[in-house]
Amino acid sequence: MDSSTKKMLQRAGALAAGAVLMAGLAAMAQSVPVVTGDARVDKLLSQMTLEEKLTLIHGTQEDPKVYQGQAGYLAGIPRLKIPSLRFADGPPGVLTRVPSQGETATMGVAATFSVKDAEDNGLVIGREDRALGIDVSLQPFVNIDRDLEFGRGYNTFGEDPYLTSVMGVAEVKGIQSQHVMAQIKHYVGYDSDNENTYIDDQTLHEVYVAPFDAAVKADVSSIMCSYNKLNDVFACGNKDTMTGILRDELGFKGFVTSDWGAVHSVDFIKAGLDMEMPGEPDPNNHGFSIPSFFDSRPVPPPPAPGAMGDIGDMFGGHIPEEPKPAGFGGGNWGVKLDPKKMPEALKDGTVTEADVTRAAGRVLYEIVHFGYMDGLHKHEVTPQAIEANAKIIEKTGEDAAVLLKNEGNVLPLKSNDLESVVLIGPTAAQVDSIGINGERSVGLPQRQVGPLAAMRKISGNADIQFAVADDMTGTTIPANLLSHDGKPGLARSGGGAEKVDPQLNFTTKAGNALPPNSTVTWKGTLNVPKDGEYWIYLQAMGTNASLKLDGKKFAATGAFQGGVHGDILQANQDNVVPTTDNLDNVRRSIELKAGEHAIEISTSSDTSNAPVQVRLNWYTPEQRQSDHDAAIAAAKNAKTAVVFAWTRLSPVFGLPGDQNKLIEEIAAVNPNTVVVLNTSQPVALPWVDKVKGVLEMWWPGDEGGWATANILLGKTSPAGRLPVTWGKRLEDYAATDPKHPERSKRAPDKKTIYSEGVNVGYRWFDKENIEPLFAFGHGLSYTTFEYSDLKVGKLQDGGLDVTVKIKNTGSVASDEVPQVYIGAPSQIPEGVQFATRALAAFDRVHIGTGQTKTVTMHVPERQLQYWSIKNKKWVTVTAKRTVSVGGSSRNLPLKQEIN
Repeated sequence: MDSSTKKMLQRAGALAAGAVLMAGLAAMAQSVPVVTGDARVDKLLSQMTLEEKLTLIHGTQEDPKVYQGQAGYLAGIPRLKIPSLRFADGPPGVLTRVPSQGETATMGVAATFSVKDAEDNGLVIGREDRALGIDVSLQPFVNIDRDLEFGRGYNTFGEDPYLTSVMGVAEVKGIQSQHVMAQIKHYVGYDSDNENTYIDDQTLHEVYVAPFDAAVKADVSSIMCSYNKLNDVFACGNKDTMTGILRDELGFKGFVTSDWGAVHSVDFIKAGLDMEMPGEPDPNNHGFSIPSFFDSRPVPPPPAPGAMGDIGDMFGGHIPEEPKPAGFGGGNWGVKLDPKKMPEALKDGTVTEADVTRAAGRVLYEIVHFGYMDGLHKHEVTPQAIEANAKIIEKTGEDAAVLLKNEGNVLPLKSNDLESVVLIGPTAAQVDSIGINGERSVGLPQRQVGPLAAMRKISGNADIQFAVADDMTGTTIPANLLSHDGKPGLARSGGGAEKVDPQLNFTTKAGNALPPNSTVTWKGTLNVPKDGEYWIYLQAMGTNASLKLDGKKFAATGAFQGGVHGDILQANQDNVVPTTDNLDNVRRSIELKAGEHAIEISTSSDTSNAPVQVRLNWYTPEQRQSDHDAAIAAAKNAKTAVVFAWTRLSPVFGLPGDQNKLIEEIAAVNPNTVVVLNTSQPVALPWVDKVKGVLEMWWPGDEGGWATANILLGKTSPAGRLPVTWGKRLEDYAATDPKHPERSKRAPDKKTIYSEGVNVGYRWFDKENIEPLFAFGHGLSYTTFEYSDLKVGKLQDGGLDVTVKIKNTGSVASDEVPQVYIGAPSQIPEGVQFATRALAAFDRVHIGTGQTKTVTMHVPERQLQYWSIKNKKWVTVTAKRTVSVGGSSRNLPLKQEIN
């Protein structure tokens, strides 16, 4: 056989062998049903039993030996080396039983108008998640701040869908860069405290779905569906939005998790829900249970009366400065459209195995694509990158600072000002790091340096004066006012011995903290010297504690086993700030008559194994008045008075307590009064015309004291911008306009109709010609800028490039935030909504003194389109429109018409 014939036969043999191999692979492929289109995922699914697939679509309880107090847990499948998943709350930060860094509040991140800052904050969140053994980060929160009465509006990126989309995507990228899944929330229409929201299809797409659309394009791993009904259908069981929009229109491949308790029927899986959380009930039934449907566990009986014990409010409860809350209605929790659970549904065909396989496949797809089956899964708790994270948190706090008013250039404070300046208010001495604990990290108290100490350190002037005005730590109730059975002191029982303690003051600072896990009760009598409103402070750490007064429950710490998360008490749990020695601080007010009152304080273990610290302080009416008067006197004697004011959530659009009165009185005695605000929503400023300066620092995180000091001292020029419109009255906003009760959270029949349509936030103010106090996008600087040479270029991708020159005409190098707004078209199609103008691009650039920079901002095609309800697609307008550029939505010096 010649060599050529031999080669020909060898080639033929090889081809035949190849054909056999290909046929074998084809047969194998045919045996693996296509579910996700990913060969590895689909092969794993084909190897799984039905029970194993079910494991991937509902939460369960983690082994108590390794449980980290996180929000949720999904069991893995060891047989196939599919790992379990831990889910932890934010935003921002990470909330587990291990304390983690307090970051700048979401609204503050939005105020930076910096994509880099947002991505860096995502990086911090992802790093903290990795260090604390978390796989799925339940953030960012991209609902729209349409209603200041919405109790969770503070957690948003503000009122604008484009800003929210850009910042949300940046955070997703930062989180997921650390091999942590971001779960963007809450889908969709969760922008009101009402149970049922009605949104027309154009508004839904352009405003409320838009941030989720952007996140899907950025490959977000997962989405959390929301509690509310949307157009009468529960969001987590709404096929139109969960499948029609999310899957069919947006092409989302990841998984959808229910908010905790937002499932009301097993057939939600048919609508597009993939995973139920928290899932299987806790067999130990720590006080309450949430109905579950995707598992096979029997429903536990309701908790016995008193099973919740003396737990406090998991979100901190109201404090003396705040009005008493109306109470928690429970919303849609516990609603059962059908009590049937998964085993019955599979048996009667309500749910098929194909439904389960599809849902499990979406979860498994993300587990595989995040490398969790290839060595990137990590549940060990390892050291946190504290210093690296702190640099980002401090910079974000500075970049978020919005200088609202600066009459006569009262800020920054000059070195000679510091010889006669007084800082006033409790959040001047202690940084208002997190505002309210909510579902977020509560910070590391040891890092929380207050603005006062930071200013003294940075300036080198140790004599900067301070007046507390409202002492949130108080003083320990004196021994001469405490007794038991007619004898001095409180009777202590438990902890191995019966004792009498003259006062209740056991702390690490005092050197007498009790041993870890001490369970102790003190009983006795409090002898009140005179009638009045007393503020009682129950302070604790390393334990939970409760207080009874005259036989009734009066106060309790807000952490508890099986509670929101964490299972251990942390210092920022229950008050605006911890005590000055870093204890949790439960503060309550009560009118007391002179004379004896029965008192009882008890502790219970919190799993931290830390020394038990307990203290009972108070703030008497006489001391409150004295501190108030001292603050006024200090302001009168100073050249400049800097008043620090704060809010949490209540009252809506107002400062709690007598802060407005305090500012008015200080402004009356000091013409150079500056107010520093720590809020996360606009509030009424009745004194704004009487003060020289107003600086919004938001809730700046653990490093916020340094950030505040750097802004006040001029080490950094403020350049933050308002991500919300700051109205003059609450009634000026669309959702709280009394002429439109259907828009409010108190709408008739529990149906909130978003009848303002696309005109949310500043768009409403523009449409109605309402003058805001401070416009969306507003923010001053320690310098001035001049805009010129606007050029608009059309691009092949359908978008625009908007170029402008910006010159720093002042004497301070600073960032500037140019903003591009697109006006409504000259001809509007019938039945289509357009805002007067809408944000379409922005940037943040640093410009030196006298320097001119050319800045190009890209307007995506989507910002030039509208959603056609008639055609069910995005349509680009061909009529004339105006491109406007400037420093805020109401300061737009440059304009150009485009076709």
